[in-house]
Amino acid sequence: MKRITLIALSVIAAAFTATAQELKFGHINMQEVVFLMDEMDSARVQLEKFNQDIQTTYNAMIEEYNTKISTYEQMSANWTPSVLATKQQEIQDLQARLQQYQQNAQMDLNNLQQQLMAPISQKANEAVSKVGKANGLIYVFDLSSGAIPYFDAALSMDITAQVKAELGISPDKQLPQAQPQM
Repeated sequence: MKRITLIALSVIAAAFTATAQELKFGHINMQEVVFLMDEMDSARVQLEKFNQDIQTTYNAMIEEYNTKISTYEQMSANWTPSVLATKQQEIQDLQARLQQYQQNAQMDLNNLQQQLMAPISQKANEAVSKVGKANGLIYVFDLSSGAIPYFDAALSMDITAQVKAELGISPDKQLPQAQPQM
């Protein structure tokens, strides 16, 4: 009986070892893939336009603020105390509006970015899943997240190029090179 148990355990251990050796892992630089997607180019254009619109409005508000400050500095000696108090309150109100505008604009920009990125991320994730399944992988690790301190490239399949092909990204399309700082 003891011998049968040992044989059974040996067979199970051998089967488990054989199965463990067949496990396939993949890795990808998801940040690169998403950055190179055509949809990302469109999202960047929309975000830049939105940001420019925000900046134009903000600059107009700053101009109004600077005009009020300049007028206040030039004319305050000639104003009555009630006019002076009114003008000070106008400046304080404008400062508060500027602050509120900055906060709201940043929230709106973040919301737009999330809204634009959701379908892009979903499409990229679907392509990763499709390529992962096609290659029989059980896990695909995203190396761009920085959460994987070590991996053995020889034992993991790089599926970045396959996912780019799945998404229709030209093999010639590259990430822009960082410009040297002066």
